[in-house]
Amino acid sequence: MEGEPTAELIRTQLRRLRLNAELSQEEFGKLVHFSGSQVSAVELGQRPLDRFFLKRADEVLGTGGLLTSLLKLAERDGQPSWFRPWLEAECNAQQLRCYHPTLIPGLLQTENYARAVIRADDMLCDDEVEKRVAVRLDRQAVLSRPQPPKLVAVIEEAVLRRADEGFRGVMTQQITHLLQCIERPHISVHIIPAEVSTHVGLAGPFTLARGDDGGWVGHLENQLGGTTVDKDDDVAILIARWESVRSEALPQRQSTLLMKEVMTSWS
Repeated sequence: MEGEPTAELIRTQLRRLRLNAELSQEEFGKLVHFSGSQVSAVELGQRPLDRFFLKRADEVLGTGGLLTSLLKLAERDGQPSWFRPWLEAECNAQQLRCYHPTLIPGLLQTENYARAVIRADDMLCDDEVEKRVAVRLDRQAVLSRPQPPKLVAVIEEAVLRRADEGFRGVMTQQITHLLQCIERPHISVHIIPAEVSTHVGLAGPFTLARGDDGGWVGHLENQLGGTTVDKDDDVAILIARWESVRSEALPQRQSTLLMKEVMTSWS
């Protein structure tokens, strides 16, 4: 498993907590709805760590969520090296500015939408898809902390309307989620209408994060991963492009009406 040092810590803590509770692997397995052999496989590292299993283990052992919290750290440790600097910047951000020409930004995706987007990569097995979905949803916790960052997202109208009949249920849920998000004072979503045929943002998605020190860091996505941008000149270019993209988008009220109109058009 990626993030192996933390994963090993989880297995060690699980075994310690089980033994302290004076439970055999069979007894513990019955409580968490796993077999004794499955519990043994988890503790020995022969079976991947499972969120459901660790959640039940936390409940049975009364850990206060210790094991699932450690799993989140393991998943973060297991992220590609190119992504870790951005995860840190995102986690510590006071402000976030996000533009994506083809997708709903990850921080605002529903579970079903995220799963559909990630599953589109047919090189990923089901376990890897679920792992990536879980990590994406965990990242959204930054928007629910006591002092969350101010998030401004710009989305193309075409992204909202990209839904055939089989995908409209997922998309309706996703747009409803966006409307719920913008009810929170620190989140705003602005839509670039379809009649804006071209603008500088169409060159690709990017996100900006402003830290405690007032400095900005950027992140660029591409087919092979992404790049964290921290050079002053490059960041200045991204900030200028953000201002250009934002100027093309509708105000919040009009964006809200457009999102509702898109859903109405499907009914």
